[in-house]
Amino acid sequence: MTARLRKLMDDLAETFWLLPALIVFIGALSAAGLVQLDRSGILPRWLLEGWLYDGGATGARTLLGAVASSTIGVAGTSFSITIAALSLAAGQMGPRLLRNFTRDRGNQLTLGIFLGTFCYSLIVLRSVRTQDEGAFIPHLSLTIAIILAFVCVATLVYFVGHMAGRINVDTVIELVSDEVQSAIVRLTTDKKPAAPPPTEFWRHGVAINDSRQGYLQHIDDQGLADWAASHNTAIRLLLRPGHYVFPGAPIAIVVPQVEGADAAIQDATALGPQRVSSADLEFAVRQLVEVAVRALSPGINDPHTAMSALDRLGGALCQLVPLHLPTGVVTRDDRPTLVVPSIQYEGLLNAMFHMIRQNAAANAAVLIRMLNVLTAVVSAERDGSRMASLKLHADLIVGDARRNITAPSDVQDVERRYAAFLATQNGGPLGELKR
Repeated sequence: MTARLRKLMDDLAETFWLLPALIVFIGALSAAGLVQLDRSGILPRWLLEGWLYDGGATGARTLLGAVASSTIGVAGTSFSITIAALSLAAGQMGPRLLRNFTRDRGNQLTLGIFLGTFCYSLIVLRSVRTQDEGAFIPHLSLTIAIILAFVCVATLVYFVGHMAGRINVDTVIELVSDEVQSAIVRLTTDKKPAAPPPTEFWRHGVAINDSRQGYLQHIDDQGLADWAASHNTAIRLLLRPGHYVFPGAPIAIVVPQVEGADAAIQDATALGPQRVSSADLEFAVRQLVEVAVRALSPGINDPHTAMSALDRLGGALCQLVPLHLPTGVVTRDDRPTLVVPSIQYEGLLNAMFHMIRQNAAANAAVLIRMLNVLTAVVSAERDGSRMASLKLHADLIVGDARRNITAPSDVQDVERRYAAFLATQNGGPLGELKR
């Protein structure tokens, strides 16, 4: 149930309509309340005569009609600008980055203010009465409508500048990089996690099949571990968040088999039609990789964007230096009750660099930047196994350069950066100076 609640919260956070709908509701409620306040007659005369709208009913209707018609027109224009920005983002940076635009609070706030002002004006308009109809003019409500009109003007100016900044590729890369850093903080630990049990522990386990299909988005690991401990069993999930659940395929192994394990696993997992980054570090990384790979395509040919993405990936690896990636082991009374697969350092490096290297195999500038990034990371990293994984990718880069780059001088540049990486790996940050 906790996993499904997390999925619901993530889905609501991803929706474009929630904040505008809330603002529209507030606008409608405020209009009804302010009209009732005007009807009550408790407003002081000095306020009515000196500060509030003091025109007639005809002018009030004209004013409210103008505010309503202009705000709904500008809202349509803003929506068109948003659609154009989404189309540009999908073509230049990848369709999976559209969520960064749809979940953007600035876009949602802009649309909400325009639509909220429109609904406010309509509700106030229906209360205005001429002398023949009963003579009622909501002075306070009309004054607020004028203020909202000025707010809409300021919002339009903000929106134009905001969208101009959002479609900048460096801004998009920084947003995705922030998401990667947030995922690292959320999904790593500064304490060494428990080691998973040996393979023999699961030798006599029973596979649990799942009839559902979709991407595994969330796991209530603590709740599932509590259930396993209370039933004196252990569960090993075969999939982690971000993996696709195929209908009828095994999703877990249970040792020993107990009744209700399949229902408990289904209750503790939430599936969806797409991957999310809240519990999937690899997906957050692959968004940056997608920007770099698209930038390296012949149709776009923008290596500088790929280099910017590589810099952010290197920053994420440096952020990981003092941290431990989770092993997915949850214990109860010092006994492993749940094991969830988790991405390891080598797999994270593969997700970061393989596709970029393969698409930049003949681009000396991008390969050199990759080696520079790896050199910076290895200068900060002291873990032997991590350094070995970094060297593996450096070897792949220099190998691709030797095979695919035809200019000897470019190959020599790549090899010099590779030599600097090796010197840094062996001698630390000052290793290159000692060569």
